[in-house]
Amino acid sequence: MPHDGNVDAIDARILLELAEHPRATTLALADRVGISRNTAQSRLARLERHGALESFEHRISPAALGYPLTAFITAQVTQRLLDEVAAALADVPEVLQVQGISGPVDLMIQVVAADADDLYRIAGRILAIPGVERTNTALVMRQLVDYRITPLLRRTLQ
Repeated sequence: MPHDGNVDAIDARILLELAEHPRATTLALADRVGISRNTAQSRLARLERHGALESFEHRISPAALGYPLTAFITAQVTQRLLDEVAAALADVPEVLQVQGISGPVDLMIQVVAADADDLYRIAGRILAIPGVERTNTALVMRQLVDYRITPLLRRTLQ
């Protein structure tokens, strides 16, 4: 079990409660975990400071916003322009996430689109970014496992 010591069993219990009850107050979390409110607040602040606790942006379905298609675009980039490419990708509203990856390509870009024509436009916009040398697009046909963290939190409690 990989564990670097940033999240102990109490932290994992707090995070698990937060994952299951995202609107819970600090006091409610403290009660459910069996610690004081001050301890819960202190631990939440530390987790946030150390990067263990990221954005609580609600998981809004892109389809509800008119973007039913999801695709992954891989890109090869000019390495010295990587920061500029990343900044340009951040300016594309349909880009949900960008990962720097190892292997024959440099970036894995998750995008959403209204339809096939819209996806073609988005892919073209990405390819036109200075420093992007080549792209390849793969359409998501079906989501099989949603993003999740609770299995890892439960493992930390064992």
